[in-house]
Order: sequence, then C-alpha cells, then structure tokens
Amino acid sequence: MTEQRTDPPGARRAPATDMSLLGVYLNDHLAGATAGTARIRHLLRSCRGTALADTLAPVAAEIAEDRASLLHIMRRLDVPVRRYKVYAGRAVEQMARLKSNGSLVRRSPLSTLWELEALSLGVEGKSSGWQTLRDLAATDTRLDARHLDDLVERARRQRATLEELRRDQVRVAFRET
Repeated sequence: MTEQRTDPPGARRAPATDMSLLGVYLNDHLAGATAGTARIRHLLRSCRGTALADTLAPVAAEIAEDRASLLHIMRRLDVPVRRYKVYAGRAVEQMARLKSNGSLVRRSPLSTLWELEALSLGVEGKSSGWQTLRDLAATDTRLDARHLDDLVERARRQRATLEELRRDQVRVAFRET
C-alpha cells in the first residue's frame, strides 16, 4: 500500500521540530540564564555605590526579564523545566566565585573584569539562543517572531554595554602604578 500525499504538488512541508532536543537545548539555556542572573546580581552587590553599578542595574533587570521570557517560551512550547539543570547553573556560578584573582583579602579588579567577560559571553550565548528560536518561529506558530526579534536586539544592546564596561575595567585593572 502506498502512502497518499495530501500536500499539493510542489509544496514543501515544514520540518517538525524535535521537541526532545529542543527541551534539552532550552533547559541548557535556562541553566545559563540562571547562572548569568546570579552573576550580575553578585557583581551589582560587589560594586554597590559606583558608576559601574549604576550602568549595570538596568542590564541586570533586563537579564532577569530575559530569564522570565525564556521560562514563558518553554511553557508555551510545553517544555518542562529540568530543575537539576537550574541547580547546576546556580552551583557553577557559586563555584566561579571561588576563583582566585590575585587578592585573597579584598576584591581584585580582575574579579570585576572576569565577571564582565563572563557576562558578555553569556549574553552572546543568549543572543544565539534567541536567534535559534527566531529561526524556528518560521515553522512553529507558538513562537512569537517579533518578540524574539526584540530579545535579539536587547541582547545586542546588553552586549555593547558590557563591552564598554569591560574596556573601562581593563584600564582600571591594569593601570600603571
């Protein structure tokens, strides 16, 4: 027995999204978003009362909103949250705080530089995740393409802000004495 095609001749079928792989992918991004949210909050506490904190505060709020957006998208796609990955993201962020940066007693300027670089890498990864979902929005009506475009653009702005702050911190960390 031959399978009957219901598509008109020449029509292309949209490929189905592999939801099990997408679930792994989104949960990995959620772990990263959890770590990034904790990292920027820690950095804000560490530099409270400075111009750096003033510039970072709106970025921190957006990063937290982006994590909430990811959770919303996961719910729309019926992707369950894998709590162990969220916990792993928190654990990795906590362990990263143990990194020695040349000063045991007080905070080193290298700590801030390293944290800004880590955040920048995280935002770059987040941007790629949003772009992946944007690409999938072409065939999955549960994904809002315009909202994903906004998230990609916001990540681009966050990355630019973090890069500016990173460059400023290079001058602070490696200034001549």
